[in-house]
Amino acid sequence: MNASILAAGILTIATMAMAETPVLTVLTYDSFTAEWGPGPAIEKAFEAECGCDLKFVTAGDGAAVLARLKLEGTRSDADVVLGLDTNLTADAAATGLFAPHGQTVATNLPVAFNDPLFLPFDWGWFAFVYDKAKVPTPPKSFEDLAASSLKIVIEDPRSSTPGLGLLMWVKAAYGDRAPEIWAALADNIVTVTPGWSEAYGLFLNGEADMVLSYTTSPAYHLIAEKDDSKAAAAFDEGNYLQIEVAGKLASSPHQELADKFLAFMLTESFQGAIPETNWMYPAVTPKDGLPKGFETLVIPSKSLLLPANEAQALRAPSIEEWRAALAR
Repeated sequence: MNASILAAGILTIATMAMAETPVLTVLTYDSFTAEWGPGPAIEKAFEAECGCDLKFVTAGDGAAVLARLKLEGTRSDADVVLGLDTNLTADAAATGLFAPHGQTVATNLPVAFNDPLFLPFDWGWFAFVYDKAKVPTPPKSFEDLAASSLKIVIEDPRSSTPGLGLLMWVKAAYGDRAPEIWAALADNIVTVTPGWSEAYGLFLNGEADMVLSYTTSPAYHLIAEKDDSKAAAAFDEGNYLQIEVAGKLASSPHQELADKFLAFMLTESFQGAIPETNWMYPAVTPKDGLPKGFETLVIPSKSLLLPANEAQALRAPSIEEWRAALAR
């Protein structure tokens, strides 16, 4: 057989095989797909089961993911959106872009969770992380922090889920006093970053005494770096919960495959990767439990979490309160 004909035949077969392999596109936040994040391991594990090509696309932090989705609407190439949280789910549901997942799941979340459109994949408490050598006596409340000379880095609530979580935290803890708290905190804030990665990087570079992150963040330093110098502050008024979720888009041409991914998301293969890559608590505890080191983390005495609809209603006015305080 002519070599050129043989080569053309092989190329045709390969092209047909690629065309027959479905591609599932997951829209998520940047750090999820980083080489140190859960994305690479999850991609490999899911592709081994699904006979598909799992493709991640990113859009900054969690709030930026929703902003991109709202901009693209039904033109989005995504099949699944992963990385929103309960402060954004009511807003996301109101777009009409999501389809019911139809799944019932038993989770280890510290609060009841039941949403027809979104399934949880991890959770944690927001907290200010600090270096124990530099901050030997951490603040025990927002009022303590505001009264101190400590410098903090926070994330922008318009683009970042931790940033929005901080606004909801202050609102849940102080209600109508939120503007007063923000006015008091304004001189503690060194800068506001678009997302978590930028803020945490500035903290690690010594640009601030504390950074808005999670109670689980010190686990990374302890487990991955053998460094026990970082800790998270539990506040007397309570720490705000973040529950991260995923949902499938109604416009997806791969509904069955999207359902398969959402079901896979709550299996050992996915959940077992969360503690030491996303550095959060998994929604379903792995059979071997949490990695050694998680038992050393601070557990807040009180969990704060606003209902999704209330968080949606408070989002715009809380951002305005925050902006007004920082503009003075």
